[in-house]
Amino acid sequence: MSERFLVTGGNRLTGEVSVGGAKNSVLKLMAAALLAEGTTTITNCPDILDVPLMAEVLRGLGCEVVLEGDEARITTPAEPKYHADFPAVTQFRASVCVLGPLVARCRRAVVALPGGDAIGSRPLDMHQSGLELLGARSEIQHGCVVAEADDLHGATIRLAFPSVGATENILMAAVLAKGETVIDNAAREPEIVDLCNMLRRMGAQIEGAGSTTLTIRGVKTMQPTTHRVIGDRIVAATWGIAAAMTRGDVRVRGVNPKHLSLVLDKLRSAGSQVTMEPDGFRIVQEGRPTAVNYATLPYPGFPTDLQPMAIGLAAVADGTSMITENVFEARFRFVEEMIRLGADARTDGHHAVVRGIPRLSSAPVWSSDIRAGAGLVLAGLVADGVTEVHDVFHIDRGYPRFVENLTGLGGMIERVPAPAVAG
Repeated sequence: MSERFLVTGGNRLTGEVSVGGAKNSVLKLMAAALLAEGTTTITNCPDILDVPLMAEVLRGLGCEVVLEGDEARITTPAEPKYHADFPAVTQFRASVCVLGPLVARCRRAVVALPGGDAIGSRPLDMHQSGLELLGARSEIQHGCVVAEADDLHGATIRLAFPSVGATENILMAAVLAKGETVIDNAAREPEIVDLCNMLRRMGAQIEGAGSTTLTIRGVKTMQPTTHRVIGDRIVAATWGIAAAMTRGDVRVRGVNPKHLSLVLDKLRSAGSQVTMEPDGFRIVQEGRPTAVNYATLPYPGFPTDLQPMAIGLAAVADGTSMITENVFEARFRFVEEMIRLGADARTDGHHAVVRGIPRLSSAPVWSSDIRAGAGLVLAGLVADGVTEVHDVFHIDRGYPRFVENLTGLGGMIERVPAPAVAG
């Protein structure tokens, strides 16, 4: 049944919230289990819709997957299947991360072109060209990426853009390739470092994690392991920005605050008192936030996943903010929904100009992706009346216990069935 959120504005968020494992890490770690025969255990898995979807993808490839609490146990057979062309694959973008492991283990892969959030073009050309440099042949056939290789060998690969997905797929293929592979202009996200750490536990030889150059020396076999997922920095920052927007006082636990250095600096500039703690941070906002400019960039820049929250904060800030989107061209669809809520905002290409107003006004709005949905809820917290947020299944794909966590901080939000559409 389709659902919506009813968000009543006016409450100041206060209290403590803990975040689970990172969505942008756990799905890739689950895919990495394909690289080793036997049972790999991943802990601190977030309770989000994409985890059981990835479990279905792995089951379709011959794995046994048990999800229990925050733990995923994945038993990979000696000969995994290589054909990932079934409904679960097309429902979310991260399913494409099985491509690299399958080419490494099976020397062939057929992976349906993935679906996911409507935030703009995300082609697979860098994934394919990287695998081709490792010795694979790759093409698009009948809606699938088809790759096969007689053998994989080391290569020097320079990415045109530090793509997280391309870095992950090439990395997971290279760990079982003969010789040395160098990935130049590699993504530096904490989730990449998390994947490298797990692959090392499995026996991979990787240097340079967290830098722009990854060096991988191929090994013959990998072993299963146990690994804990890092905390979700995007979820953590969402709660931090919510505290600033509502002039609240929120302590966020379960994340490395160093992974959010730039985001926390932006909140300081907006007038928040920011306290770094060993396993998180605290945000206290006494008065109206001050306008701040943002430009999204690959890590360690400001995350594109937080752009909707930045626009929400700018919408109620004192002054005018310029937000520049450098990663996904369609992410400004969110601004149209913010305008429904009374935001004084306009877009021009990669830029949005937002003039802050003291308070937004409630309206029905629609989520187009995970982060836009969360951003609309945050906007509803600072709007008068009751804001209806539709298509909330997007939010459930990325935010565990979203309603429970928000109400625990004093937010007024209710999950209800969406009204039936007359036909």
